[in-house]
Amino acid sequence: MTAALKAGRGLELRPLHLRDAKALFPLVEANRERLGRWLPWVDANHSVLDTRAFIVRVRAHARAGIGQSFGLWWKGTLVGTAGFVWIDAANHSAAIGYWLAREAEGHGLMTAAVTALLRHGFRSLKLNRIEIRAGVRNRRSRAIPERLGFRHEGTLRQAERLGGRFVDHAVYGMLAEEWRRR
Repeated sequence: MTAALKAGRGLELRPLHLRDAKALFPLVEANRERLGRWLPWVDANHSVLDTRAFIVRVRAHARAGIGQSFGLWWKGTLVGTAGFVWIDAANHSAAIGYWLAREAEGHGLMTAAVTALLRHGFRSLKLNRIEIRAGVRNRRSRAIPERLGFRHEGTLRQAERLGGRFVDHAVYGMLAEEWRRR
């Protein structure tokens, strides 16, 4: 298992553990409406047991080397999650996904978290490419890769079904050589 990642601003990314379900589920519940606009998994998370099943799954992905998920702990409180939703070791590429509780927004935390993931991905995991996908109309989520110098590579039309509607995804990518030049 990966160790915790320091991100600055009092933020630490810690691998998720089963004990985190008791803090994570109420956080999802408190942010359910706004998260559900952009994240399909919210509709399937209705209890601490569902959250525990999610944690079991992401820990198995970490052991298999196909993903890594972290709780975002800010000043000792869980405020969201971020990580590599998939890792393709053969192609040295991965995708980052993230969400943050409303009360933690506006402090630069997600920018700091994604920066820590980029450092971890390019240095420790030896990735060549990292991508981020976000709903085209999800300005807050799109602002992260734009702020960090990712290249907008295009739009996937009707890439995801959310609540009976299809959402287009903006795809952003960063290569290891671009990250090193920053």
